[in-house]
Amino acid sequence: MSLILPQTLGNLFRRCQRALLPGSCLLCGGAADDQTGSALLCPPCHNDLPALPPNCCPQCGEATALGERCGACLLNPPHFTRVIARWRYDFPIDRLIHALKYGHRTLVARWLGEQMALALPESEHWLIPLPLHTERLRQRGFNQALEIARSIKRQRRLPLLADCLQRVRPTAPQAGLDQRQRQQNVRGAFACNTDLAGRPVILVDDVMTTGATVGECARILAQHGAGPITVAVAARALKM
Repeated sequence: MSLILPQTLGNLFRRCQRALLPGSCLLCGGAADDQTGSALLCPPCHNDLPALPPNCCPQCGEATALGERCGACLLNPPHFTRVIARWRYDFPIDRLIHALKYGHRTLVARWLGEQMALALPESEHWLIPLPLHTERLRQRGFNQALEIARSIKRQRRLPLLADCLQRVRPTAPQAGLDQRQRQQNVRGAFACNTDLAGRPVILVDDVMTTGATVGECARILAQHGAGPITVAVAARALKM
């Protein structure tokens, strides 16, 4: 009698679960439009997710009047080339991301990755997830950026460097800090162990607020030869 691998059992369980239990929208509880087995939202809730403004800075993604580079990027250009965000960080996308990070709804990461993959460039890039410090990883049990990156990898068949970027010291929460304090908070918090000479990379995270953390990560990656560096996030918090 042949043994059934755990992965096969997991796939079988998910197929049975989808066959027996209709998908429910994570936001309203209605029927989700589940054609791929990973849809989380019904069409009305999906259509109501907060869109980005039509005109944004092409480098950092902050809203600008005519789509020009913002003053901050002109004054202090970040080490990343551009930001690709799927939505504006606002209700109800914030609920989905909170469900992932604090409710351990890891299926949200798969769905976010599928949605983000639609907006990424066609050219070959290496995916690098924003790392968690080992203490935070132990508390949470998973790295949401890594789970999102794995989903993008499945969709776009891009190489994933899961461990080349590491958070080498814990940092205080960024919430409540101003821009200068945020930059100081993450300065020297990351290290890279891989030669990325001439490699275009996509730095993956769930949310970008001021850009201090991804900016520091991009600085470290650039020191190891990466370029150009694209930041891909599910949601971008805007000042407007």
